[in-house]
Amino acid sequence: MKKRTLILENIALTSAGAKGVAVGKTPEGKTVLVSGAVPGDLVHARVKKSKSNYFEAQVHELVQASKDRVDPKCIHFGVCGGCKWQNLSYAKQLEYKESEVLNNLRRIGGVEEFEALPILGSSEPYYYRNKMEFSFSNSRWLTQSEIDSSEDLGSRDALGFHIPGMWSKILDLNECHLQQDPSNAIRLAVRDYAKDAGLEFFDPRNQQGFLRTLMLRQNSSGEWMVLFQLYREAPEDQKALFDFLIEKFPAITTLLFAINSKGNDSVYDLDIQTYYGDGFLMEQMDGLQFKIGPKSFFQTNYKQALELYRKTLEFADLKGDEVVYDLYTGTGTIAQYVARSAKQVIGIESVPEAIDAAKAHAKLNGLDNCTFYCGDMKDVFSDAFLEAHPKADVLITDPPRDGMHQKVVAQILKLAPERIVYVSCNSATQARDIALMKEQYRVVKVLPVDMFPQTHHVENIALLERL
Repeated sequence: MKKRTLILENIALTSAGAKGVAVGKTPEGKTVLVSGAVPGDLVHARVKKSKSNYFEAQVHELVQASKDRVDPKCIHFGVCGGCKWQNLSYAKQLEYKESEVLNNLRRIGGVEEFEALPILGSSEPYYYRNKMEFSFSNSRWLTQSEIDSSEDLGSRDALGFHIPGMWSKILDLNECHLQQDPSNAIRLAVRDYAKDAGLEFFDPRNQQGFLRTLMLRQNSSGEWMVLFQLYREAPEDQKALFDFLIEKFPAITTLLFAINSKGNDSVYDLDIQTYYGDGFLMEQMDGLQFKIGPKSFFQTNYKQALELYRKTLEFADLKGDEVVYDLYTGTGTIAQYVARSAKQVIGIESVPEAIDAAKAHAKLNGLDNCTFYCGDMKDVFSDAFLEAHPKADVLITDPPRDGMHQKVVAQILKLAPERIVYVSCNSATQARDIALMKEQYRVVKVLPVDMFPQTHHVENIALLERL
């Protein structure tokens, strides 16, 4: 017997919750987390999951629209899942992101007194990404109307994004507003050429086919990198496709490919082959040069990343004679950004390829005051490490979303730098770590930075000073 769908009527949504949901309450006071809505909406909500103290739901009917609701820019909004806040005004997006950061610091971090700088919004709330990845599939996602239709649906080939929670289903993208032109034109040209040429789109369920993934990357000078993952070799077909693209889009300065017959699309263990160009792009940030390859980690929002680095340097308040530690240094971008204002910078990172890139970039930029170490942070950043290196005056940390391991926090307290600049992509784990340090450090000021407009994600920079 089919389970009856529970509809909660006239739910007033009053705030934004985690992962972009809107939050309201039932008349009995039970919390309702509604996807597809924005704060200020009045909705009938269809329950997806019922927990002891809250419901997870989605919009069944929009009864009254919020004054902050806007028309989504993209025709794929609501299906793609990538830009969950396109229906919320950008001013309100910033307001809720700023509120999330401050609430986490107060609720989780137990911090009340600090200077809260206004969130640094993006000057470009669309077309801000410099890297996009798309997947091929021979079984595109069908809408319910298509499923119910008796008409011939034509080709099921698709090039686009995975449907959230459905790894084998790909939304065939006709437009995307996250990357500048000619991103859409390149993707559509690839899709149409492949269909016309009868090239096999990947079959994710049976693990077979030819075209698997497409990555498009650009630099701030307007040069483009194209990377194909192919399930198998087909020399004549791939040459014809590659030559077609290079001729049609002069902005493509390098084109690469890799054969990937494994069970996932991860690029990091693949042998990348350069078909055209140098195999990399060059990027510059305030006079620093960075060589960006197909496996390189580099901030996807170039303009906001530049603002983030400038503010990090400002928070560090370097005079030129300081020793700076940069934990979770990645490819050493922040380390090198502050190195020109410091006596010495010591960076630690767990990914060997990232450390190799950091060392190469330091050499490229003529920075001989940067030293980089590779290994698990909680293991490398040890008592022996502290004894073997000069004491840090300033410590910068930019950990992954999980935040810092407790052992790392303990070592920071043992090191006792005068200032800590904590850059975070997850203000909840940042607040948790700050709570562990508040007996020895006070939070002076924080600055939320919006790196990903149209989504719920927000970065935060916090300055801590030793008591």
